[in-house]
Amino acid sequence: MKPAICRSTGVLLAVGVTFLLAAGSEVQAEVSRFVIPSVSTTRNDGTSYGLIVPNLVTDQDKELRYLVTPVFVLNTIVGAQGSLNMFRYDTGGREMRVIASYSEKIERKLMFSYIDPAFSNGRYALSIGASFYKNATMRFFGISQDTPESNETNYTAREGRAHWKFGVHLNEVTQIAVGERFRQVRVQRGATDLPFTAAVFSTVDGIQGATILGHRATFHYDTRDSLVAPTDGTQVSAYAELNQNLQNGDNPVYYRYALDVTKLLPSESKRLILVVRGNLQTTFGHQVPFYERSSLGGQNNLRGYGVDRFIDDNLVVLNIEERIHVMRTRIFNVAAEFEIAPFVDMGKVFNTFKKRQLQDYVMTPGIGFRAMVRPSVVGRVDYGYSSEGGAVFAGLDFPF
Repeated sequence: MKPAICRSTGVLLAVGVTFLLAAGSEVQAEVSRFVIPSVSTTRNDGTSYGLIVPNLVTDQDKELRYLVTPVFVLNTIVGAQGSLNMFRYDTGGREMRVIASYSEKIERKLMFSYIDPAFSNGRYALSIGASFYKNATMRFFGISQDTPESNETNYTAREGRAHWKFGVHLNEVTQIAVGERFRQVRVQRGATDLPFTAAVFSTVDGIQGATILGHRATFHYDTRDSLVAPTDGTQVSAYAELNQNLQNGDNPVYYRYALDVTKLLPSESKRLILVVRGNLQTTFGHQVPFYERSSLGGQNNLRGYGVDRFIDDNLVVLNIEERIHVMRTRIFNVAAEFEIAPFVDMGKVFNTFKKRQLQDYVMTPGIGFRAMVRPSVVGRVDYGYSSEGGAVFAGLDFPF
């Protein structure tokens, strides 16, 4: 589960204007400051309105080096919310982020991350990070694909996390990495009027909290022509992970495995790019906390449903997306590109690989809108339709 940087990123206006401002900053060797009104509404997070104030700092080569963004919004669920987002960009793809936020009701966040994909003259890759947050609008419907919408409950996820990952580049397109993660979770009363998850699902594993120490080995293969805004190539990622729940004395160990494959198939002119992505996740063990199992829903797999709508031991998902070039123009003296992206997402969570469990997939068609300054800036808004009313997701990256 990945909490958003701030609720206001769910707005088409905010994403679009922020994208344009970031594009414009590339031609200014100075500090630029803007004020952006923000209004958003989502099924889980309620309605927010307020202001975003990005401050963009460029170097003498007119490259963006720092982005410092104070945000203030009023939200119908958690009240007044202030946050400060600080990003530092260096050559070679190095990036550092510090995010802090405080809400009138329950929600808090403090996050740090550092990524260096070309550590030690490109021989290695390194990433580290840590965070603490309280997300007061989490939802849980139960375990399995068949949970009805009427089962909806709410809780606050109080979490502390830390991770490190060290990779070795075997060649230009292949990397082997090892890493560890720490995750401590407490399930507390949420901020909505929905039933409290712990009261309705008192016997579900993980309700009592968990302290997880995970050990992961990962294989990466990547021939894409860009890490941020690719137009061609293949990406394959596979991992095996051994986890220990330090709070569970009876069944502390469980295993997780995943395979993720993305293929980009461009037309000769690259005005049309067909993207096909398949993802398989499996979990083996007893008494695995529900928030550690495979889940469908959210901006990166089943975009017609909210985050973690369906949860079970295993997951399979297929995403098909056609990225259609609409126009290219110059904005603030840089070349900007715009795309529309009709898509279909289909997937299923299940607890066994028996044939009868691999039927009846959930399908969500939708449409995406993208704006880019290649190779470094991507802004998007995706709408996916479902029988539960659909969902809108926005971000500063591609979904896959």
